[in-house]
Amino acid sequence: MKWIGNRISFVDDQSKTTIVIHPKDIGWLKPLMGAWTSMWLTLGVIVICVSLNSKLTEQESIIIIIFLGFWVYFAFKVMKSWFWLMWGKELIQIDEVNLKYKKSIRKYGKSKSFLLENINKMTMHKTEEKSFQAAWEKSPWVIGGERIEFEYSGKIVKMGRKLEQKDAELLFKLLTKRVEVQVRKNRKSHSA
Repeated sequence: MKWIGNRISFVDDQSKTTIVIHPKDIGWLKPLMGAWTSMWLTLGVIVICVSLNSKLTEQESIIIIIFLGFWVYFAFKVMKSWFWLMWGKELIQIDEVNLKYKKSIRKYGKSKSFLLENINKMTMHKTEEKSFQAAWEKSPWVIGGERIEFEYSGKIVKMGRKLEQKDAELLFKLLTKRVEVQVRKNRKSHSA
């Protein structure tokens, strides 16, 4: 097993390359996000219990329903981010025919397969350091911030969440090199 930085490991076999990208490990952030998630869930449960046990006017009921809509949305987002920090990883496997990509939390997640010959325009996504987008992507409750993207059947596929610029460049070189090698092997075997 070889490493790119502290977060990316890869294994090269004869027929495939397997890459694992772990989330950034900030020790104090995991318990803080867990506490924040617990408090957010507790707040929602309290509001639900109080609203069910109180006589509310129609206007108050509408306000509670709107609040709970926002509460459910942010509860889902924060729990997903916390689970990603605790147990998440990105898995990339390049074999003779496909690039397989999976965003995994523990063992859960759907693997997507992309034919190597149909991958177009693999590029690095760069954000300006002092932009709103860069600040947003660095925040702990946001999972995104993918650094590598490619076009596949008219859609953009992104990977490499919150990677440092240097690690993203090295991963980009590894991915493009492995994809090119496998495509060349494919073309040789089909022409022979």
